[in-house]
Amino acid sequence: MGPLKGMRIVELAGIGPTPFAGMMLSDMGAEVIRVDRVGGSGNPVASQSGPMERGKRTVAFDLKQPGGVEAVLRLVEASDGLFEGFRAGVADRLGVGPDACLARNPKLVYGRMTGWGQSGPMADRAGHDINYISIAGPLAHIGRTGQPPTVPLNLIGDFGGGSMFLVLGMVAALLEVARGGDGQVVDAAMVDGAAYLLSPLYAAHASGFWTDEFGANFLDSGAYFYEVYGTSDGKWLAVGAIEPQFHAEFMAGIGLAGTEDLPDQMDRSRWPEMKQRIGEIIAQRTLDAWMAVFDGTDACVSPVLNMGQSPSHPHAQARGSFFEFGGVTQPRPAPRFEGTPSEPAVTSHPPGADTDSVLEELGYSAEQVEALRSSGAVA
Repeated sequence: MGPLKGMRIVELAGIGPTPFAGMMLSDMGAEVIRVDRVGGSGNPVASQSGPMERGKRTVAFDLKQPGGVEAVLRLVEASDGLFEGFRAGVADRLGVGPDACLARNPKLVYGRMTGWGQSGPMADRAGHDINYISIAGPLAHIGRTGQPPTVPLNLIGDFGGGSMFLVLGMVAALLEVARGGDGQVVDAAMVDGAAYLLSPLYAAHASGFWTDEFGANFLDSGAYFYEVYGTSDGKWLAVGAIEPQFHAEFMAGIGLAGTEDLPDQMDRSRWPEMKQRIGEIIAQRTLDAWMAVFDGTDACVSPVLNMGQSPSHPHAQARGSFFEFGGVTQPRPAPRFEGTPSEPAVTSHPPGADTDSVLEELGYSAEQVEALRSSGAVA
């Protein structure tokens, strides 16, 4: 099931954003075949089997041997797309770059996900999420007054700017092929995607509404009505009471509605004062007590839950937002499709488990498979 049912996508195994993109495509119904390295990746953080590999078939080819390269190209001939997360130029040197693959299948969508992109002076340099978002801009705008920039996990560069844009680009290119167009290369650079995510704030920055000062802006903890406050039991309450009507409900809930000395909501000069005042009020009660106060209101108040708590929240329970696979409780795929619903697979194959069956589907005889295995080209 799923909107991509019938599509076959080849994933050249990598770390982090690469298997996540493959997981998304698999969750949407595509047949994803992961090409692992013979002998393993050698990277201790590489995904081998488990949640991000659910639903994927896996083969093990040695791309430093002609037999392994030819096996990938034979697989490409029978596929709709391929994506890789190597540094710029590596796939080309291995013989499985866009030129080689598109020569075998002109309708192929070839996705390339890197930190810096396929061109530019930094294209061949190493990097990680923190580097991409520091150059792209987001990191400089996440932080609190008087503190260094806050590292926002690796969600913005790796998965938001990388995996999500790769999947979007590949699906768009697959749509173009379905309309009669040719295959093409999708260059998904995390530095580009991370910058693109900042688009809504660029106009605010140009007008002066958004400043470069940490913790002094509308959505970066500067505003007292868009902040996280500590409760008496050491937990946290998130407040997002932006619109006037929601702000009014929040102020009523904490007992400040109608107070004579309240400043105008948008008086930035009074935000620090109000933040301290409200913090002192919130700190007087437990998280559960505050949630009881705001239950059923539009004050835009919510508890701050960690990964162990989120699946148990009543809203998540009602929507069936989480499921368990491989002993790991994890989020269900998003978005949801009404007409072509998809369910996450609950199987995960170890590296190379499907090598024989995939090669046989590609037309290799049992003797040829054995010869490739004896030479070390496949495992």
